[in-house]
Amino acid sequence: MPGEEPSVPEEPAEALAAVVALRRLADRLEDAAVERAMREGWSWPEVAEALGVTRQAVHKKHAKRLIAAGVALRRRR
Repeated sequence: MPGEEPSVPEEPAEALAAVVALRRLADRLEDAAVERAMREGWSWPEVAEALGVTRQAVHKKHAKRLIAAGVALRRRR
């Protein structure tokens, strides 16, 4: 529920494992969302702004994977 504190496991190992699992999920969600945006014609600056990072950061993180996936990437004009 909104405003409700998340339940944190009492065991540190369990809590840290949960953090790792959430990071992996967030990375997969980001990868899928960036790929979809780029396939739909978004520019690097648009994706970067939506993610709250720089164009360079999003390009560095995703460009190679997107090229390998056959995504046609927009060039700067």
